[in-house]
Formats: sequence, C-alpha cells, structure tokens
Amino acid sequence: MQVEIKKRLAKLNPTQLEIIDDSDLHRGHSGNNGGGHYTIKINSSILHDKSRIESHRLIYDLLGDLIPTKIHALQIKILK
Repeated sequence: MQVEIKKRLAKLNPTQLEIIDDSDLHRGHSGNNGGGHYTIKINSSILHDKSRIESHRLIYDLLGDLIPTKIHALQIKILK
C-alpha cells in the first residue's frame, strides 16, 4: 500500500515524502474492516501556498478511492 500511496502522491512533486504504516498500533479496534492506518509527511511546493484544508483535499483527491477499504485512517503532516 505504501508503494501505491507514494506513486499517487508523486503527482504533487514532493521534495520530501515519508509514509509510515501505523496499522499495528490500531489493530482490532472497532470500525476497522481491514484497511491500514498511515501517516504521511510531505513537503511539496504545490502545497506551500495552500491552506491546511486545501492541502488535505488535494491529497484526499489522490487517495480517496482507497478509503475506507485499503486505507482506514490517514494522518497528514505538511512540511515546509
């Protein structure tokens, strides 16, 4: 899944991208039907002039079809 996330986020031309699989920390909690938990740390000039909400929307637009089946939870940290 991390490879797929990285491939999709490449459209933002990141200068820094870290994808952390946090799934083991959340295994078995209610409401999780098997999708993973991920933290994304990304630095991209495309996101620099965007608000936090706009940045998150761009990322969710790229990953949205993976939620909630393959990605159950996503934490996004925009680096500048």
